[in-house]
Amino acid sequence: MVIKVFLASSSGSTAIKKKQQDVVGFLEALKVEYTQLDIACNEENRMWMRQNVPEDKKPSNGIPLPPQIFNEESYCGDYETFFDAKEDNSVYAFLGLPPPPGSKEAVQADKAGLIVENGTHGEEAEPEATPEESTKEVPEAEQNGDAHEEEEAAEDEEVAEEGAEGDEEEEAGDDEGHAGEEEEQEEDEAEVQEEEEEEDLEETQEEEAE
Repeated sequence: MVIKVFLASSSGSTAIKKKQQDVVGFLEALKVEYTQLDIACNEENRMWMRQNVPEDKKPSNGIPLPPQIFNEESYCGDYETFFDAKEDNSVYAFLGLPPPPGSKEAVQADKAGLIVENGTHGEEAEPEATPEESTKEVPEAEQNGDAHEEEEAAEDEEVAEEGAEGDEEEEAGDDEGHAGEEEEQEEDEAEVQEEEEEEDLEETQEEEAE
């Protein structure tokens, strides 16, 4: 496969010359074989380039400017797409060429290949266990854990209720005790009052007898 670079050797645009030099210099640095086709001195090259650049890649005026890059008859792109590929370390993919072993692009391709392979040929995920199987796999101690907790909670509630009843009984007993004490006190006071009245009566009777 031969890379074809269409350029204009006698272009009056400094920007176009700089772009052409950038493309050619980078291809030489990568030691990629390419052929320069001058559209300024060869009308056939210029017509071929214009006819083979895809319509959606042509500028609004319909006349593509150099540099334009092809791989044999296949269109690769213009300077802008070449520059983007260079920034992304994907020039070989842009040119439709396999990257040389050890290059950054080759390493990236290997990583991408491993990711794809692991994604498509990785170990199949084990089917999820059904609820019954999950129950079987759980140890009996864990299965009965909730039941034990519920039993303990019920026992705690019973103990709390019994404690509350005991407190109520104690309070009732205290109330009865206080009532009994009050009654005894009232009886004592009544007895004392009767004794005082009897004493007063006796004193009165003695005075009258005198």
